[in-house]
Amino acid sequence: MTYLLRVGLNISDFTGELFGESIMEVLRPQLVRIDGRIYRKNPIQEQTYQHEEEDEDFYQGFVESAEEPCDGYEVVQTPQGFQCTVKAPSLLYKHIVGKRGDTRKKLEVETKTSISIPKPGQEGEIVISGQHRSGVISARTRIDVLLLTFRRKQPFTHFLAFFLNEVEVQERFLKFQEEVLEKCSKDHGVNSTIFQNPKKLHLTIGMLVLLSEQEIQQTCEMLQQCKEEFIDDITGGKPLEVEMEGIEYMNDDPGMVDVLYAKVHMKDGSNRLQELVDRVLERFQSSGLIVKEWNSVKLHATVMNTLFRKDPNAEGRYNLYTADGKYIFKERESFDGRNILKLFENFYFGTLKLNSIHISQRFTVDSFGNYASCGQINFS
Repeated sequence: MTYLLRVGLNISDFTGELFGESIMEVLRPQLVRIDGRIYRKNPIQEQTYQHEEEDEDFYQGFVESAEEPCDGYEVVQTPQGFQCTVKAPSLLYKHIVGKRGDTRKKLEVETKTSISIPKPGQEGEIVISGQHRSGVISARTRIDVLLLTFRRKQPFTHFLAFFLNEVEVQERFLKFQEEVLEKCSKDHGVNSTIFQNPKKLHLTIGMLVLLSEQEIQQTCEMLQQCKEEFIDDITGGKPLEVEMEGIEYMNDDPGMVDVLYAKVHMKDGSNRLQELVDRVLERFQSSGLIVKEWNSVKLHATVMNTLFRKDPNAEGRYNLYTADGKYIFKERESFDGRNILKLFENFYFGTLKLNSIHISQRFTVDSFGNYASCGQINFS
């Protein structure tokens, strides 16, 4: 059983997962933000998520204790009472309906409302109707929590990125791979299977869960707004000339490395690239399109990743859940990166002119072997 209680805090994110509670989570409860309101999620007993069959179990313990009106919701008065609409991708409808419709029924009974949900496969709006404004608001808040919870269980579908696969960089990357294998192949875990595909070299700004064409379009529009409001000022309407130089590792033990990356910086020594990506990240976080995990983007391009060892299409830590919300444990064999770091610390991968931010789709490739792009903005 899980309770959500109102917390009088003003923070801009919610952290942690809503399942798999531990003792530490009792002492430091997780927070959920919905339209400026902060809720504390208190774990009462352990639950295991098993797709939609347990949606009603999740809802069974769900209590929203703050019923006061919320200015963030647009509630309209009708001849029958009050009404509010919720936009959501059809993929998430089933979590509001629940098994045999139990979740919707409980919502309707407890909030004294009627909830209309489009049929499976049809895009539209969830409509909440009731005689009392407070009941409509309560139902809307609960639906928002359910949508946020199960959206977080969806695997990332897209990401914002710069492509770093210019011909010079690809050639230099292959030279790096050749020399590493020549000089360090006897080091534990080092072989050709853990190197990135040079055609897929990229710099990630943020990960996205886009579950409908409307959400993809919303992302394109948000990116265009960023261009008009601040990107053009930062770039001056010209490509950003950067250098890809030097390597670093993600964890704290160079003898057991899982991810090795190349560093990316402005050629003129300025902070413009960092400023640009951080402001894009902030804008998407504030819109809810990207869940806030960090305040700043780490400028890097993955060149070696141990997940590639068993799956050439693996994409790092972002393979945590399947489409039906089941957790994936990715066993990986680390490699000894000490010699690589010593010998190639300042390896030069080349100069690039960054002129586009792409909305890239995971697990897809275009005719050039790079990630397929669903949309982009150009600086010049």
